[in-house]
Amino acid sequence: MNLVLFDLDNTLLAGDSDYEWGQFLIAKGAVDGHHYETKNKAFYEDYKAGRLDIYAFLAFALRPLATHSREQLDAWRAEYVETRVKPMIPPAARDLVKRHLGTADLVAVITATNSFVTGPIAKEFGIPNLIATDPEEVDGRFTGEVAGTPCFREGKVVRIEHFLEAHGTTLDRLDNSWFYSDSHNDLPLLERVRHPVAVDPDPVLLAHAQEKGWPVISLRQP
Repeated sequence: MNLVLFDLDNTLLAGDSDYEWGQFLIAKGAVDGHHYETKNKAFYEDYKAGRLDIYAFLAFALRPLATHSREQLDAWRAEYVETRVKPMIPPAARDLVKRHLGTADLVAVITATNSFVTGPIAKEFGIPNLIATDPEEVDGRFTGEVAGTPCFREGKVVRIEHFLEAHGTTLDRLDNSWFYSDSHNDLPLLERVRHPVAVDPDPVLLAHAQEKGWPVISLRQP
């Protein structure tokens, strides 16, 4: 069995969907603009520096889902995908996904960004499986809490193993496995697949990839 995994933010997208969702909510007046933007930027810098407290971030990022109706959230999300996400998709990313969809047994997006935001983005790429941080729902409404293990750092390894267990296999038993990522935060999973690929990598991941002899590619440069 062949598995292909794609990180989403700054890998398949030339930008960060979680950060942009926050900026979109600010533009819509759905959150306290100044306070939210300050916190959003601070968490994003923590993420890039490898010091993000994922639970503190999720308490912040999932709160707006609990304060608006699902109907309103769905309408905002549709507009967000059209106006913010689609312009961040490089043609080379679509081409790479298409090639793997034609040959791999399992293809998935695996991302720390929550599944409400990223569900339609995976569909936009035609990717059938999404492994993401799941916001908790009760009676059709989001609670603002996280359900299960956040899909971040070592949590990505936990979540992919759960996913593969449902398909009767494990990472170690796969014939071939690929993971495309831009971030050093994904090193726990990159170290576990047979074919790790650094995509427009941050400096820490670039240095690690060069030391290990991993492929380094760009989906943004011609």
